[in-house]
Amino acid sequence: MSRVEELSLLAENVGETVLIRGRVHRVRVKGKAGFIVLRKGMETLQACIFAKDPDDSISKEVLQQLKGLTLETVIELIGVVNKTPRPVLTCSVKDVEIAIREVKVLSPATPQLPLLVEDASRSDKEIERLIEQAKKKGKDEATVVVVTKPTRLDNRVIDLRTPANQAIFRIQSGVCRFFREYLIGEGFTEIHSPKIIGGASEGGCDVFKLDYFGSEACLAQSPQLYKQAAICADMKRVFEIGPVFRAEHSHTHRHLCEFTGLDFEMEIEEDYHEILTLYHNLFLHIFKGLNTVFAKELKAVDEQYPFEPFVFTEKPVIISFPEGVKMLREAGYEQADEEDLAAEQEKALGRLVKEKFGTDFYMLDKFPMAVRPFYTMPDPENPKYSNSYDIFMRGQEITSGAQRIHVQKLLAECALKKGVTPESLGAYFDNFAYGCPPHGGAGIGLERVVMLFLDLPNCQMTSFFCRTPTRLAP
Repeated sequence: MSRVEELSLLAENVGETVLIRGRVHRVRVKGKAGFIVLRKGMETLQACIFAKDPDDSISKEVLQQLKGLTLETVIELIGVVNKTPRPVLTCSVKDVEIAIREVKVLSPATPQLPLLVEDASRSDKEIERLIEQAKKKGKDEATVVVVTKPTRLDNRVIDLRTPANQAIFRIQSGVCRFFREYLIGEGFTEIHSPKIIGGASEGGCDVFKLDYFGSEACLAQSPQLYKQAAICADMKRVFEIGPVFRAEHSHTHRHLCEFTGLDFEMEIEEDYHEILTLYHNLFLHIFKGLNTVFAKELKAVDEQYPFEPFVFTEKPVIISFPEGVKMLREAGYEQADEEDLAAEQEKALGRLVKEKFGTDFYMLDKFPMAVRPFYTMPDPENPKYSNSYDIFMRGQEITSGAQRIHVQKLLAECALKKGVTPESLGAYFDNFAYGCPPHGGAGIGLERVVMLFLDLPNCQMTSFFCRTPTRLAP
C-alpha cells in the first residue's frame, strides 16, 4: 500500500491499494451507497463504497461512519484506485476514483462552520448563474450563499483552503523563489537587516512606535538604510526578502500596514541604467518562471478570478517622465511637468503604454527632483530631474527606485534643500564620510506584484493574514 501525496498522479496507481489523507469536501450516503469528495490542497477526488451483500458488515460499518462525517474533517482513507466509467465532472481528478475499504478520522471538524470552502470557491459568474437559477424557481436570491470579504478575512484559515487561495500563495512563493534565484545568480548576497530601529527609515512619519527598554524605537519602513550601509561596507550587491511596516491610514486596494519587501541594492559600474537593465531581466525571469512552473496554479486562480494573462516584452520598455507627460497630454489628461502622477494618470499611462508597446510591464525614468526624497541623485545633465524611476505592472506602481547620493557633501546640500538637517540623519549620514561607491536599488511590494500579475482587485487577497488600519486579527 502506498501513500498518495498528489491526487493528479493517481492514474498511475490503478488497481493498487492506496492511503490518502485529506479533508471531507462533500459527503453523501443514500441507502447502501456512500460517496465522499476528498480534498487535498487544490485537488479533489471522488471515493465511494457500496454494501451489495447483506452480510457485508465492513461496508455497512463504513457507510455508518460516513453518515457521521462533518465537512472539513481530516481523514485518512484506504481504498483501491479504479478507472471511472465516465469523467467525474465535479472533481479535479476526473478519470479515477477510490473504492473505499477503510476510513480513519484524524481530526473532526465542527458542524457549525463559519463558511464552506465550496461557497468560498465560487466565481462571480457562477454566483450570478445560481442567483438566476434561484429566481427562475421563485426563490429569494438570498438563498445563494455569497461569502463576503470580512467573513473570509475573519476566518482566514478556512478561506485559505480554496483552490484559488492555495494557488495564489504557491505563486507568491514562486515570486520569492525566482527573485532570490536570479539575484544569487547575478552575484548578490542575501542580507537580513534590523526591523526594530531607532528612527524612521523613510522620513519622519507613518511609523509604528514602540518602547525599547525605556527608549523610543520604531518598526522599519524599509531596509534601505541598511542596504546602503552594505554597499558602504563593500558588499557590492545585496538583496533582502523581509517584512516592511507602514503606519499609513490608507484604505485602498493596494496598501497594507505590513507587507513583504523584495529589496535589492547594487554598486553602479558606469551608468545607473544598469539597475534598470537588471530590473527588467529579474522580472523577465520571474514572469517566465511563473508561467512555466505554476501553470496549474494560474489556471486555478483564473477559474475563480478570471484574468487576462500578463504580457511583457523581451526588451526593456523605458519611458522618460517628460515623454510620459507628453503621452498623457496628447490623450487628453492633465499632468504638470514637475508633479508626481496620481493613480488615475498612472493607470491611463499604463493603458497608453500597452497600446503602443504591447506590454503590461514598463519603467518610467527621470522623475522630477521635486517629487523625490533628498537622497536621490540629481540628473547631472538637468538638475530639475533625477536619476530615479518607478516600475509599473498593469498601470500600477510596484516600486520607486533611484541612484542614491553617495558623496556626503552633495547629500548634505540636497537634504537641506528638502528641509532635512544632516545631523538628524545620524549614522546614515556618517557612513558617507568613510567613502562609498556609486549605487542604487529599489524595494518592491511582494503582495502588490502578485495582485497585479493575477489582476486581482485587492492586495489583501495576496497577504497571508493581512494587516490594515482596521485589521489586526486573526
